[in-house]
Order: sequence, then C-alpha cells, then structure tokens
Amino acid sequence: MLDIRNLTMTKGESLLIAGLNLQVGRGSIVTLTGASGSGKSTLLNWLVGDLDPAFQAQGELWLDGERRDAWPVEARGIGILFQDDLLFPHLSVGQNLAFALPATVRGTAARRERVAQTLRDIGLDGFHDRDPATLSGGQRARVSLMRTLLAEPCALLLDEPFSRLDAALRAQFRGFVFGRIQRQRIPTLLVTHDPDDVPPGGEVFDIQRWQARPE
Repeated sequence: MLDIRNLTMTKGESLLIAGLNLQVGRGSIVTLTGASGSGKSTLLNWLVGDLDPAFQAQGELWLDGERRDAWPVEARGIGILFQDDLLFPHLSVGQNLAFALPATVRGTAARRERVAQTLRDIGLDGFHDRDPATLSGGQRARVSLMRTLLAEPCALLLDEPFSRLDAALRAQFRGFVFGRIQRQRIPTLLVTHDPDDVPPGGEVFDIQRWQARPE
C-alpha cells in the first residue's frame, strides 16, 4: 500500500498543500486531478524523492509498511511514467528494457530471456535490436511502460502518460496499462486532466481538496 500521511507543502511563504492524506491499495489506481500549476507534479516529485529545493515539505510517505520519505530516489521503489516515453536513443529496444532489470536477475542468458519474454508479451517479438526511433508511438509507449515495470516498483506514478497519443491508441494503451497494474497488484497514482483516463470505478480526487482557501 502507498500511504501519504499529513503532507504539507510550501514554497516560500505560500502554502500549496495542507494536510494531504491519501491511501492507494495494491492493484488500485487513484486519480488526482487539478488545474495546471496546482501542485500535482510537485507532489509526484516529492513521492519519488526529487523535490525542487524551492519547495519545502513536511509529511510521511509509507510504502508496504515502511516509512520512505527520507530514503534516496534509487531506494524508494517507486516507478514513474511520463507523457514522453524517454527511451534512451543510444540503446536498442532490448537494451532499454535490460537497463531496468533488477540485480536479482543474474546472468546474461537469464537477463536476455527476461527481455525476450517481455517483448513477446507486448507483441514486439524480434524487436530486441531495433532502434527505438523506428518504433511507432504506441510501440514506444509499450516499451516505456514495460521498462518501468521490469524494475519491479513497489508503487507506480503516472504523470499524464496518455496525453500525447491519438484517441484510438490512447484507449488501447490505457487498457494495456491498467491491466498490467492490476495483474502485478501495484498501487498507482494517476495524474490527468482527461476524465476518460479514469479507470472504471476508480477513486478521483481534486488536489484543491487539500489546498488552502482564502478566509
């Protein structure tokens, strides 16, 4: 479970978020909405441990029963998927995936087979040596997601991950992402402006709920 407890965020004298409490269960997708500049991306930065020094935060981040807000980025076990796929252009498709494999997958053969199986799972069998620049938008999106999931994150953050895809591809990829999250039972926080991105029956919160209101 991803558990944010009593989070308050400020920038200088400005109070951005006050007393945010939010829980996301395993395999659940909670959606966070709000106007641009309302602090959604700043919240995600705090969760992964990469908060801009201009902001100050007080609160607790718990994940799978451990408090992690003081842990470094690489130790938190939180994956993030952005609207841009951010594949490494100097690596092949397979090398991009292999980059994310945890150290527990040992040996060249085992790592190569894990990558090959992943490519088969997403309909890209035989794409190991392809240049990412030759992939379609939907193919790049699938590789980017699987690279994130291969790292075996304890929680996942989705920052407008569907916004750059056309309508048909967006719906297809959205279903693919949600299916993977539920299969791997990853607690997930989704940031979006599009109500169509909200999974059926999923909880939705406007970040304004935790913002200071003028007296």
